[in-house]
Amino acid sequence: MRIALGISYLGSAYQGWQSQPSGRTVQDQLEKALAQFADRPVSTLCAGRTDAGVHGLMQVVHFDTEVERVMNSWVRGSNRYLPDDIAVQWAHVVPAAFHCRASAIARRYAYVLLESPVRPSLDSGRVGWVFRPLDQAAMEEAAQHLLGQHDFSSFRAAQCQALSPVKDLRRIDISRHGAYWRFEFEASAFLHHMIRNIMGCLLAVGQGLRTPDWMAEVRDARSREIAAPTFSPDGLYFLGPRYEPHWGLPDSVAGFDWLPG
Repeated sequence: MRIALGISYLGSAYQGWQSQPSGRTVQDQLEKALAQFADRPVSTLCAGRTDAGVHGLMQVVHFDTEVERVMNSWVRGSNRYLPDDIAVQWAHVVPAAFHCRASAIARRYAYVLLESPVRPSLDSGRVGWVFRPLDQAAMEEAAQHLLGQHDFSSFRAAQCQALSPVKDLRRIDISRHGAYWRFEFEASAFLHHMIRNIMGCLLAVGQGLRTPDWMAEVRDARSREIAAPTFSPDGLYFLGPRYEPHWGLPDSVAGFDWLPG
């Protein structure tokens, strides 16, 4: 039997999603909890790995098991053994043909940013921060240069393992809510550090350090050397993958509206 789970987590205390010898990753904590509940080892695959400090609102994983439980028991039972900053939101039986990564038709992220003369305190680790005023129109003009199918090598980390740097970036929405900004991204898939590198460039434009047309120059150069530095992971949230409706999986989870906007 194949089961899919929706997972939410605050990534501040973890070394990213993917399992590491230290055990201080979200995957390590989840598989430990699942093994305790199922009373046998459980190995999971995820829809999209997240880096250290990056948060997840609807990470989707799947695993195969012979253990039979009602679906709500997988939620309650697993959460009993998880730390407070990780929670299983839902569980569904899926066909053997379902694959949490390969079946995804899109992936979504949000970046939440505080614009303030003073650094964050209560929401430290949960939002990025700039102290200079931002120009929304300039950032939106710059973002237009990235929409569509492009080679995103200029926004790719050196350690990225993706087979191709070509991705289809379908949406970038920028909105302001008081002192907070919210940037939403949707694409076929993302490269390692792609959003954080795009954020660095958007903020360079928003702060008047670069013109909006500079974004096209960065895109066409296909080189990290001319792009802005990688921005902080603190305000980055994986909103989850999108699947075709016939898989019957939730499209969002409780907590989505916590983000400003």
